[in-house]
Amino acid sequence: MPAPTPTPLHPVIAFIGGGNMASAIIGGLTSQGHPASRIEVVEPWDQARAALRERFGIEAAATPGPQLARAALIVWAVKPQTFKEAALAAAPHTGAALHLSVAAGITTASIAAWLGSERIIRAMPNTPALVGRGMTGLFAGEAVAAEGRALAERIVATTGQWLWVDTEDKLDAVTALSGSGPAYVFLFLEAMIQAGTDMGLTPAQAHQLAVATFQGAAELAARSGEAPEVMRQRVTSQGGTTHAAITHLQAQQVPAHFVAAMRQAQARAQALAAEFGG
Repeated sequence: MPAPTPTPLHPVIAFIGGGNMASAIIGGLTSQGHPASRIEVVEPWDQARAALRERFGIEAAATPGPQLARAALIVWAVKPQTFKEAALAAAPHTGAALHLSVAAGITTASIAAWLGSERIIRAMPNTPALVGRGMTGLFAGEAVAAEGRALAERIVATTGQWLWVDTEDKLDAVTALSGSGPAYVFLFLEAMIQAGTDMGLTPAQAHQLAVATFQGAAELAARSGEAPEVMRQRVTSQGGTTHAAITHLQAQQVPAHFVAAMRQAQARAQALAAEFGG
């Protein structure tokens, strides 16, 4: 089958799976002028298809079919446990496309075996992609040419920042750090809001203070050329209020436990490959 001939600016892009991550990418694409008519979606759930129709004007299909053959890029936005079934069903129609997978843990070797193609890029995005502030790690297989990497960057750029890793196993670290990272932030926000309300603030006040503090600290870290350790030390005066909080966290080994928790996330990403990649 000859490769599809995409238009220079608006190649046909197909999504297998139409949930939150696919919607985030589709939203980024359409907001930057990519026509909805050049987006195909396969989504088995009626409610998700209705949401795509209402939000983007896209008539998603319940099952894969010949319409996928016109796609220059297939974005695999499915859960690891359903990837194999979805891939085997779509494979007869996707042989000429570049494949971009956002499924955690599923290796390029497994994807290649199911699809019969080596043109695979793996991506690990995170949920801030929903508001255009995502962070995505990328890895390209050897069969992916420079133009394929550039196309992947164009797609991912609609949701935020990205970085390439040079070996596939590093995507498990990306998963543990930024892929799962928003949940860590939400957990800390929960604790800060609870503390604020315990100390007499209203829930709304505590929420505003906590969220704005995370936003501001993250922006300060992004703009500064200094290491976070140096920035922390600068605002931690000996004997002050911040020092009291930080020394308590350190005495309880919170940083060490936090690192250990992230290693658990990395291990789970590795396990997914063994569990669902066969």
